[in-house]
Amino acid sequence: MHWFEKSVFYEVYMKSFCDGNQDGVGDFIGLKERLPYLRKLGVDGLWLTPFYPSMQVDNGYDVSDYKAIDPLYGTIDDFRDFMKEAKQNEMKIIIDIVFNHTAINHKWFKEHPEYYVWKTKPNNWESFFGGSAFTFHAKQNAYYYHSFAKEQVDLNWGNPDVMAEAKQILRFWLEEGVDGFRFDVINNLTVDKAFPDNPFDQKGEMIHQYDRNQRGVKAIIAELSGFCRANKEDVFLVGEISSDNLDEIASYSENHLLDVTFNFNLGSIENLHVKEIFDELVRMEEALSDRMPTLFFGSHDMGRLMSRLALQNRMVAKLLAFLMLTARGIPFIYNGEEVGMRNQIFQSIDEFRDVQGIQAYELARAQGLSEKEALKIGTEKTRDVGRGPLVFADRKPFSKGKPWILGRVETATDATDMFQFYSRLLKFRKDADFQTRPYEKLVLEGETIQFIRGRYLFVANFGETDFLVKEAGVVVFGEAKQNGNDCTIGPLCGVVIDLEA
Repeated sequence: MHWFEKSVFYEVYMKSFCDGNQDGVGDFIGLKERLPYLRKLGVDGLWLTPFYPSMQVDNGYDVSDYKAIDPLYGTIDDFRDFMKEAKQNEMKIIIDIVFNHTAINHKWFKEHPEYYVWKTKPNNWESFFGGSAFTFHAKQNAYYYHSFAKEQVDLNWGNPDVMAEAKQILRFWLEEGVDGFRFDVINNLTVDKAFPDNPFDQKGEMIHQYDRNQRGVKAIIAELSGFCRANKEDVFLVGEISSDNLDEIASYSENHLLDVTFNFNLGSIENLHVKEIFDELVRMEEALSDRMPTLFFGSHDMGRLMSRLALQNRMVAKLLAFLMLTARGIPFIYNGEEVGMRNQIFQSIDEFRDVQGIQAYELARAQGLSEKEALKIGTEKTRDVGRGPLVFADRKPFSKGKPWILGRVETATDATDMFQFYSRLLKFRKDADFQTRPYEKLVLEGETIQFIRGRYLFVANFGETDFLVKEAGVVVFGEAKQNGNDCTIGPLCGVVIDLEA
């Protein structure tokens, strides 16, 4: 059994977590200061979003130098001080690695154009952010390929020198003490070099058939994974897979590949439908019966759990947290969920910082839509809604400076209550030691999800009425009315019953 199979991770969105030098941007000084907060919460590990030097076109996912710290976040000494403190707090650290592309101002683009994907004439491929995926470069007299923003140039993984460079980068951070990596859009590393046009679906949206999950990508991932494990035996390797096909997502999670992969079919659902959640848990069991699934309902790429799924209902948010932290899998809490943070609200395009939202707005304006209509489309596309500065349970402000991202963040009036709930649940999870247990039962009855893991029965009642459980046992987490062997669980409540007590 690996250490990470029992762990709960917490995603730190670096820019918005805690500002230690009061310039309006989160940094390693602030993150170090807040380690006691995370320790009190009870998480085991942190996933840090990119902190490398960057053009900041895509908020750090456009890397200019893989072996340095962006001055926005501090210095390498600040990073090392943070790492030392994290280890003393018994906290594991995994970091984002973006190997699909570099920033256009990375020195490789000038010194080693052969590291990138070029084409003499563009085909119909679209960027995942919208618009053509090809941009003309006068010096090369060719078009470079960018699956995201034009400032994010895709690497040519058919060139063995790219692999050699990547291994040096991985070794550098492993020697700095990190415990693992979260590989960004890792299944996009290869494309069909014949460059056939992609088809479109019935809605006119592009099907990315030839620019992801292409031949050779698993061999690349296997080599990267093998290198990491040869340098650190217990390294934790997480993959972000650009796909909504669960079998495809699961296929990247194997012994010679990645440890786990993110399943956005569960994590990014837009509306709360209990049967949809339950069905996805069942599908995950079928596809990942011998591997650990991932469990999350939020990240920096989507609206916040409280606004998107819970619709500002604290009880629903707690119940989703209960499910995420008790179902079989490795949970990832997105910073702010533990205090019930809500989406940011924007009044103008000038308040946007996310390239995806800005490009959607600009495309809408170019198509003749009004300012109001374009802003609505941009707001629907922007990931900024979930990236607001953290509101801590102790009310200490994120920063005394002007925050890097504008927009209005509603005060989480129930922050302390939410934090205490998460903290109690995480403590119970650790003490009860059921994390690696399989499901002995996983059923949906009405609006209530039930499962047995080891000696415990977990009941998540999403319904609006009481739910009766006829099982002999004692309630050890949550609130319920017990009468003999009967247990009545109220609406929107999560309860754990010890069947052996």
